[in-house]
Amino acid sequence: MRRQKVLVLYLANSALDAPTVAWSVYDGTGETFRMAGDQDQPPYPTGLAALKDGWRLFQASQLNPHARGEEFDLAYLKYEFWFEQLVEVEA
Repeated sequence: MRRQKVLVLYLANSALDAPTVAWSVYDGTGETFRMAGDQDQPPYPTGLAALKDGWRLFQASQLNPHARGEEFDLAYLKYEFWFEQLVEVEA
């Protein structure tokens, strides 16, 4: 039986080799349980590093230009990338 692990990386810009600034990890296998702020270092320094480790990219944020005057708004993390791994587990 296969279960999904999901990794969400928020990068400094739209390039996959940009530094990771925030992240979330969800483990559908039940092997680990993580909470926001439980790690000091990101699981991968870049999105490209996650790809090289076998994670599959399945969604990237749409690139929309900032509205005039909002170029430096830090209210949200714009460059969000979703990755998955399918892991075999015992039934």
